[in-house]
Amino acid sequence: MMWRALYALALALALPVIPLRLWWRGRKEPGYREHVGERFGRYASAPDKPVIWLHAVSLGETRAAQPLVRALAERYPDHRLVITQMTATGREAARSLYGDIAMVAFLPYDYPFAVARFFDHFRPRLGILMETEVWPNLLAAARARRIPVLLANARLSAKSARGYRRVGALGREAFASLAAVAAQSEADAERLRAAGAANVEVTGNMKFDSAPAPATLELAKALRGRYGDRRVLLLASTREGEEPLLVDALEAAPPGDALVVIVPRHPQRFDEVAALLAKRGLAFVRRSEERPVPSGVRYVLGDSMGEMAAYYASCDVAIIGGSLLPFGAQNLIEACAVGAPVVIGPSTFNFAQATELALAAGAAVQVADAAGAVAEASRLLADPAGRAAMSAAGRDFASAHRGATARTMAIIERLAKGQRTGDGGQKTEDRGRNA
Repeated sequence: MMWRALYALALALALPVIPLRLWWRGRKEPGYREHVGERFGRYASAPDKPVIWLHAVSLGETRAAQPLVRALAERYPDHRLVITQMTATGREAARSLYGDIAMVAFLPYDYPFAVARFFDHFRPRLGILMETEVWPNLLAAARARRIPVLLANARLSAKSARGYRRVGALGREAFASLAAVAAQSEADAERLRAAGAANVEVTGNMKFDSAPAPATLELAKALRGRYGDRRVLLLASTREGEEPLLVDALEAAPPGDALVVIVPRHPQRFDEVAALLAKRGLAFVRRSEERPVPSGVRYVLGDSMGEMAAYYASCDVAIIGGSLLPFGAQNLIEACAVGAPVVIGPSTFNFAQATELALAAGAAVQVADAAGAVAEASRLLADPAGRAAMSAAGRDFASAHRGATARTMAIIERLAKGQRTGDGGQKTEDRGRNA
């Protein structure tokens, strides 16, 4: 009771500040100043079909959901998919990826009145939360309405598990409200069970099921044509503070005549990285300029959204951003799937199991810092046979771990069947377990 009271107090104190925070964030990302009513459960258009709701909090989860969204659209053509996010970049990615098959909206903040409006408006028959999105009031409202909610592609790091333990019964009640959990790994499953979740199955990581579309491979070919006849080093999904470290290392020990493509993780940082290169006196071409890279230019700024798979498919070696400083690394699976040799730093907690498997398979190498990453990348750029071996290992590694989407869909079908026959989320759990 104490933690629930403290949570309610924190929400009450935050309420007057939320509009100011959205306005402030909207300085760099205008999307935060749009659709503000949705943040409090107010929506314009109502769905014209029964709803399956999927929540992917931000850009990474939205992209990771691609195989599941496509499978849902194919399996349930008589339903309307509603996809929600919390971040502006996530919403924009969802509109780009799924706008033709789904309604896209912001999920409201976790106020009881706001989540009640959300459920009353959309009336979903089933909810799917991607990865780690566990909100106490949202899940309590779903349970009260007997709407089964699945935590899909679920992961819970040891650090996050400790955080949930600190909030006591509030966290346990939230996890216990889930109808089922599809965990990425056995380690995730054990931590999720300890946190209070029931009906936990290990289904694997759906990121392995994302295959590049033909249009992506065509774009990769076009990008390679603009780069010219040079080897390409990709600095992929870099985070704040990593670009200066990498540029310093590259200028101290240039990787021959290689072209360096820098793709910041967040679009609001494109201009920041451009200013960094300009301040260092380094000539560069923006991806958005849509022109060939002159032979004397050594840097490209990847200032585009939704094209990471194409960047990976058009490079010779990729250094994974988020891993050189304590951000937990970005998705190395996407690189391995298209055969890009991977260099990754020490911080990998977001993809701990995938990193271990990729290292064991010979698809990736791990280094201690930015200087080590550049040195290892330079070595690989000078070793065609080594790159070819890593490329083949990466494709084999990705192929061997596919199937999470199909296993997750089997859980969804059990929950949906139970819901349509009138069973609530908790009764559905028992049916799925005893089937």
